[in-house]
Amino acid sequence: MSSNHHVVIIGNGIAGITCARHLRKLDDRVKITVISGESTYFFSRTALMYVYMGHMKFEHIQPYENWFWEKNRIELKEGWVNNVDFSTKNIEFKTGEKLAYDELVIASGSKSNKFEWPGQDLKGVQGLYSKQDLELMEESTKEGVQRAVIVGGGLIGIEMAEMLAYKKIPVTFLVREIGFWDNVLPKEESQLVGRHIREHHIDLKLETELQEIIGDSEGKVKAVRTKSGEEIPCQFVGLTAGVTPNIDFLRNSELDLNRGVKVDLSFQTNIPNVYAIGDCAEFHQPPASDRRPIEQVWYTGRMHGETLAHTLAGKKLQYQPGIWFNSAKFLDIEYQTYGTVPPTWDSEKTQSFYWEHSGGKVAFRMLMDISGIILGVNNFGFRLRHEFFDKAIQEKWEASKVISSLEKANFDPEFFAPYYIEIQKAFKDQFGGDFTITKKSFIQKLFGARV
Repeated sequence: MSSNHHVVIIGNGIAGITCARHLRKLDDRVKITVISGESTYFFSRTALMYVYMGHMKFEHIQPYENWFWEKNRIELKEGWVNNVDFSTKNIEFKTGEKLAYDELVIASGSKSNKFEWPGQDLKGVQGLYSKQDLELMEESTKEGVQRAVIVGGGLIGIEMAEMLAYKKIPVTFLVREIGFWDNVLPKEESQLVGRHIREHHIDLKLETELQEIIGDSEGKVKAVRTKSGEEIPCQFVGLTAGVTPNIDFLRNSELDLNRGVKVDLSFQTNIPNVYAIGDCAEFHQPPASDRRPIEQVWYTGRMHGETLAHTLAGKKLQYQPGIWFNSAKFLDIEYQTYGTVPPTWDSEKTQSFYWEHSGGKVAFRMLMDISGIILGVNNFGFRLRHEFFDKAIQEKWEASKVISSLEKANFDPEFFAPYYIEIQKAFKDQFGGDFTITKKSFIQKLFGARV
């Protein structure tokens, strides 16, 4: 591309910044501008909670030094976009200023869901997604909060609960489902997480829906009322019932929109030279049967950005994400999932193996098809290697091969050995198998030593 060819990226999250960085590696001459109203510099969104808890300062969650952008000739423009004129290829900011582009990448991320609850706009009521949300939460919970209520049982909700509990603010957690995150987790895993939440003195109320948020005479929240009629006094309400693509500024345009910006597997929209990636992109057809049309995960945003960078540099690529993976933390329990593990399955087509440690905080589930081929894995309370399960699922290993090879998946040998042995024994009791394992043979396999 020529040096005056201008690629503009709206959004400086992981998708937009990965796209900018890789485009610069692939093309030394193209002009790149990244726009964000949220912050001048890219930061790690998943680390916002640690800033609130005082473990880090905001500048510590910026992966790159401020000089990085100038050195790599990536221009940063701080400002909120009002609309895009696709016919003239101009971006208009809320200030009235305009910026022309040759190619446009929409990477505007997500925003917290609101469901038109009465009182949802009162002071002290908010979601948690952006830097501005963090700053508002810091201000709203600085003093005078005797209780907080969180509405919605997802990963953002558990983060917010941990943040508030760390500051000794009592938390009531309203979850409308019969189990925590049970639209994602199978019953046993959902119950494990629910028990763990309650052990941290968080008041988890399942099958409980918000009816309204009640304000005082000054427009501040003073209580919530549930659909069962219970009134819970509180001075802060976290709305964490999921997120939705942040595309309102594009609504009155010729861009093809649904929940997100509609794209093909090359992230091309219906308008030439306009692309969308990350949380705000919605595939016409997901890239695989186990994938959703909208992918709102950190690592998929990174893959979107890298894939599109090649196309922008003239080397068109289609998105090929591979085996599904995700990880999170439920307070101090780590969670990993690989492949396909839905909350429920057809027992005539799918077999399940589930093991849970007697302590109730460590668990392992493997789903298999009816012939015993691995489909997916859930793991709680100890870490396993991504590469191992990626390979096993892609190569369609038999479950017994996965279980008998588990030492190759370990992260922490000291802690892993007892779990590994118990998992093998439980699997053998349920499904049989011709492998044997002892602590001695485990250590021999692990370290290649005579014991």
